[in-house]
Amino acid sequence: IKLKDGKTTEQDLADELKGFDALLVKYKDEKTDDVAQVLMMKAMLYVQVIEDAEKGLQFLKQLKSDFAGTSLGKKADDMIASVEKQREADKVKSTLVVGSKFPDFEEKDTAGKPLAIANYKGRVVLLDFWATWCGPCVAELPNVLKTYEKYHEQGFDIIGISLDKDEEALNKFIKQKKMSWVQFFDGKGWQNKLATKYGINSIPATYLLDGEGKIIAKDLRGEALAGAVGKALAKP
Repeated sequence: IKLKDGKTTEQDLADELKGFDALLVKYKDEKTDDVAQVLMMKAMLYVQVIEDAEKGLQFLKQLKSDFAGTSLGKKADDMIASVEKQREADKVKSTLVVGSKFPDFEEKDTAGKPLAIANYKGRVVLLDFWATWCGPCVAELPNVLKTYEKYHEQGFDIIGISLDKDEEALNKFIKQKKMSWVQFFDGKGWQNKLATKYGINSIPATYLLDGEGKIIAKDLRGEALAGAVGKALAKP
């Protein structure tokens, strides 16, 4: 209930944290999976809800050392690596603000051709993190298609970054919807290389870049996208 009410700070969840601590003190001499589970829940509360990765990592490291013989203790290294990776991605994401340059990448698109933001110098580009299974992405597609058709000839491009796992289904969808812009796909879903690199944890996620690769706007929807593209292209 607290989470639904938006209560996600350490202070808001003090009672829950006290409850975990009381159990850990009570069963401190028992190095079992059940007790390890309590410590892991505490760690994950910090990582996923309070969003304090540092404290979460501290408790995961404690899980590794104090419960080394348990199945959760043996998985601690993987969990620590995952949280550290997410922390790095979150750091990158926090720098992706309007006015800043979007950090480039060098990949291959689905046709095997080189793909990088630098290749679009002088053009307005929409980076679109999406997937065929994402309802809101599909709902937004008519606006994206309309904007592309209207402005492509004037200097507007899209780079799709697909979080799909099935390449055949992706290609079929693209063909069916007449999406003629390039796509990056590696079949890893949420672990997509570029989504991970830029800390993308929900889709659709879009970044509109100017001809120099600087972020003009983020997560534009509906008519706002066409408006921003038109405005960007009108600038000398």
